[in-house]
Amino acid sequence: MLIREATAADWPAIWPFLHTIVAAGETYTYPQDLDEPTARDMWMLQPPGRTVVAVGESGTVLGTAKMNPNHMGRASHIASASFMVDPQYGGRGVGRALGEHTLAWARAEGYRAMQFNAVVETNAGAVALWKSLGFEIVGTLSEGFRHPTKGYVGLHIMYQQL
Repeated sequence: MLIREATAADWPAIWPFLHTIVAAGETYTYPQDLDEPTARDMWMLQPPGRTVVAVGESGTVLGTAKMNPNHMGRASHIASASFMVDPQYGGRGVGRALGEHTLAWARAEGYRAMQFNAVVETNAGAVALWKSLGFEIVGTLSEGFRHPTKGYVGLHIMYQQL
């Protein structure tokens, strides 16, 4: 698997799985009816942000990540990132590879930490992955997320010093 900068030509491969994941309403705080132009503007970041894709040997986009300063100004030394893996390629290490890549990027860019602001507590795979990569849950917003089948569940804030 290769992780490289995302280009405008990658968007047609990203949008279908991003749309499916967001429309399911189980893991992201985005509106479930997120339209394509808004999604593209939110996901395909400009500097100082960065968007990458993980591609397989055949060039198929398997997943994507965006990384950026978590805050502006005097808190801009903390990075954040978001990840989407095409569900048909889940469980194959794509998320882990993207996570490792974003952490390496943040270190190389001089960030002092990475923080995820809203990891849905019922997203057990993501929580376990981030813990395995060194993140810890520093707080949970009780009932911060309205899950479509589980009702109100917590949103974890996960953090790692770099």
